[in-house]
Amino acid sequence: MIKEKDLSKIKMLVMDVDGTLTDGKIYVSGNGEVFKAFNVKDGYRLINLKQYNIIPVIITAKKSEIVAKRAAELKIEEVYQGVDNKRRVLDEVMNKYQLSYENVAYIGDDVNDMDCMKVCYLKACPADAINEVIGAVDYVCTANGGNGAVREFIDLIVM
Repeated sequence: MIKEKDLSKIKMLVMDVDGTLTDGKIYVSGNGEVFKAFNVKDGYRLINLKQYNIIPVIITAKKSEIVAKRAAELKIEEVYQGVDNKRRVLDEVMNKYQLSYENVAYIGDDVNDMDCMKVCYLKACPADAINEVIGAVDYVCTANGGNGAVREFIDLIVM
């Protein structure tokens, strides 16, 4: 539970991918194909997020066709890949929807998420995030990245 936060303010959920929506592992086959695993529990809640008037957003440092396909399956329209400055992209997408930091929840697991976390109203991380992130968030999920952490955070916001 998150105390002293008005969760009704949340209108946008911003997510990292590797280590948050996935377990952070990248599988490479003998012929160079790359694979990532996503959790169905996260997907189920993400596909229904719009019914709560919350915009799902993916901002990730890596670029991957796998992420684009998974986002399309989940009907996530705001997908930003290959991002070296997540804060700049966060500001752009917030401006697009005329939202402020007070309307944004963010979940990530590593140092490249910290600039966004510092300004967002509500921040969380998977249980296996790095210690620096764990010390900076409002909520540490009981689930690890790729194992339902995003679902847990969404449930906390909407339930």
